[in-house]
Amino acid sequence: MSRSTLSVLLAIAATSKLALAQPDPADPTPLVDKTYAYPSGIDQNFKPYQVDYNTAALRGPQVGYNICNSTTENQSSMCQTSMVNHIDDFCLWAPPSPNSTIGDTEQEEVAWCTKPGHGTRLIPYGALQGVQYLRTSEYIQIAGFIDQTQVNMNAQDYGGELDPHGADLRGNPLGGLMYSNVFPSNGGNNNSYQQVIDWTNFMGGGSFCITICDPASSSANQSAYCQNIYDRMGCSYNMPNNAQNGTFEVCDSDLKTPAGIYVTGGVTMTYTQPNSGVVNPPYTAVTPASSNCVTYASTALYAGLATVTPTSAAASGSGAT
Repeated sequence: MSRSTLSVLLAIAATSKLALAQPDPADPTPLVDKTYAYPSGIDQNFKPYQVDYNTAALRGPQVGYNICNSTTENQSSMCQTSMVNHIDDFCLWAPPSPNSTIGDTEQEEVAWCTKPGHGTRLIPYGALQGVQYLRTSEYIQIAGFIDQTQVNMNAQDYGGELDPHGADLRGNPLGGLMYSNVFPSNGGNNNSYQQVIDWTNFMGGGSFCITICDPASSSANQSAYCQNIYDRMGCSYNMPNNAQNGTFEVCDSDLKTPAGIYVTGGVTMTYTQPNSGVVNPPYTAVTPASSNCVTYASTALYAGLATVTPTSAAASGSGAT
């Protein structure tokens, strides 16, 4: 695929995100346009305690909060400010109550993290069963395997997508914010964080994947590499990867071809996911080449989780991978 062709398709992807979205009249400002410095923009001396607090909005206000610190860090935390930094320091969105499904609770999800210090719930020790962390020039992608019952998901739930858009542009979860210290545009400062505007997270079927796009990149690239319109096609199409159960690794990676774009007979095509019915893409997603992989022991990565237990007895078994 030529660079010029890809540029056109990236632009199409950027506009297609808004094609079916209908802002809520009571809260017409999209979540992606609500920007706050971290932590000064969302601490107790500044508003908002909640990014999405409008009780007149059709889906109501967010259920959690965005001011998260040591006083909120526990296994009942309703923190909805998430972080993705490194293989030993990232968060996933998952339900606040046990035995839930993503489809029923997508607007309520809270941050579950691998490291103390963010004011969130912590992913119980041993829940993460394999993690692949990929660095690219445009985004960070993390994929892997998880005992999802330990983050309050029903064992049989094949899940769904969380992202900062949604049909009303208020995001799923409502008011969910994302930050990172990992991008070159942050100047290599691990003590400061940039707000990530575009991100996407799939949870379910005993696996997960999350991508955060560099906020310094073009809006077209962020929209393309952090697509949210292929929400029924899962990790294999949105974030093709080589994650392996039992392996924890960090790799450099080539860029993926954005979801929905494929080549057949030398012609670049775009697949549109149907709103209902069977989803049957006419192509198989290609996993980008990776290199410079370094493996780690999970015990070394997640030592801070050693004393963390599930909020309740986990249901037996986990979803299929």
